[in-house]
Amino acid sequence: MAPEPAELFAALGQPHRLAIFRLLARRAPEAVPAGEIAAAVGIRANNASVHLASLQRAGLIGRDRDGKSVLYRLDLAAAGRMIDYLVLDCCRGRPELCAPLATTLLSRPRRHATMPEPFSVLFICTANSARSIFAEAIMNREGGGRFRAVSAGTGPAAALNPMAVDQLAALGYDLAPLRTKSVATFQGPDAPRFDFVFTVCDRAANEDCPPWTGQPISGHWGIPDPARATGTEAERKLAFAEAYRMLRHRILAFVNLPFADLDAISLQRAVDDIAAPTPAP
Repeated sequence: MAPEPAELFAALGQPHRLAIFRLLARRAPEAVPAGEIAAAVGIRANNASVHLASLQRAGLIGRDRDGKSVLYRLDLAAAGRMIDYLVLDCCRGRPELCAPLATTLLSRPRRHATMPEPFSVLFICTANSARSIFAEAIMNREGGGRFRAVSAGTGPAAALNPMAVDQLAALGYDLAPLRTKSVATFQGPDAPRFDFVFTVCDRAANEDCPPWTGQPISGHWGIPDPARATGTEAERKLAFAEAYRMLRHRILAFVNLPFADLDAISLQRAVDDIAAPTPAP
């Protein structure tokens, strides 16, 4: 039996539980280890366990086990029922209350699908020196002029990672437009509006950023950080090549979606599906 709406709202009526819920929503449909959740929210592991248990009892999150690790994921169906309750029950007969939500959903990228302007895409990681730079370069090459991509970091490095630069140069990319930038560059009243915003590292996705203007379709395509690879130079270069491969695989799947045929909900689901682990070549 599904929990009553009051139980769902009560579970979210505590700041740390709400923060955990929002974190898992940003990482959905991915499952996140309990320790990572505690670190991201800034609480002790035992306190996180209590809050996670409360959210699980309310039916808002699910729990998986991977070996010795316990992972949690947002229950998308339960979150959807909670939103349905607000829109269909609380707002019935009061269209002015639901109008902002309806306007946001109806104005998402589908309205641009047949227009000549390219889709605007932002890729975010922490340092903006490798993964998000890869994604920016790949999207602008593979998008066939239908996408205009930029990238940024929540804590940008001073320069691009040399191995990332070597990887792109070897594949014939134009390096001139690529540089590290702060995500703050793309926030504020005068910032450009994006149709899509993707995080490509877990750390960036875990950070609590303000909502983006226009509520773009968002996705988390977490890729292991190649800069953390150890071993010989050849082994570290292989890590960068693998990060590039994973991102290109996902971006090719994305640019080939039938945008003109997808509404906002279907497009969000397709973006989430692309986040599934990529197969080995």
